[in-house]
Amino acid sequence: MKSVIKTLSIFSALTLASASVMADHDRRYSYSGQHYERGDQAKVTHVAPIYRSVTVTSPQRECWDEPRRYQNDHKSYTSTIAGGLIGGVIGNQFGGGSGKTAMTIAGTLLGGSVGRDVGARHRDSDYGYQQQCRVVERSYQEQRIDGYEVAYRYHGKHYTTVMDHHPGKFIPVDVHVQPRQRRYY
Repeated sequence: MKSVIKTLSIFSALTLASASVMADHDRRYSYSGQHYERGDQAKVTHVAPIYRSVTVTSPQRECWDEPRRYQNDHKSYTSTIAGGLIGGVIGNQFGGGSGKTAMTIAGTLLGGSVGRDVGARHRDSDYGYQQQCRVVERSYQEQRIDGYEVAYRYHGKHYTTVMDHHPGKFIPVDVHVQPRQRRYY
């Protein structure tokens, strides 16, 4: 019988303790030393962001057109041959006998040389533009939010604090209560 009464007493005590905790679950009470703490909420009256300047660096591609002379590596003897043929035909029109042959040979050689020079001039005169690019680091200043200065009111008194996030309409506060006069026994 004594064990039943003891069990019912412990059960009743635990039930009452849990009911009082559940009735006031949004308030936190704890006893630590000589003061009493509980949580509450204060009304936020003003929030101002705190900015800091940050240097941001990013790679960017920079391109430009550069004039360039192209070397034509294609070696064609067409202009030399055509110049030699034309010079030979013209040289063949002059002279007589063995002089005619000498004039034909001289015209062929001179025409081939002129044809080669004209062909080389056209080959070497190829100009154009080539795009050149490089990657450069560009830096710029940027303003970033570093925190928030928060003004709030609790029981008619005004307070300020700095937070790392925007608190919303209310801010949680801890209320500390301790006796004004301490008695020593």
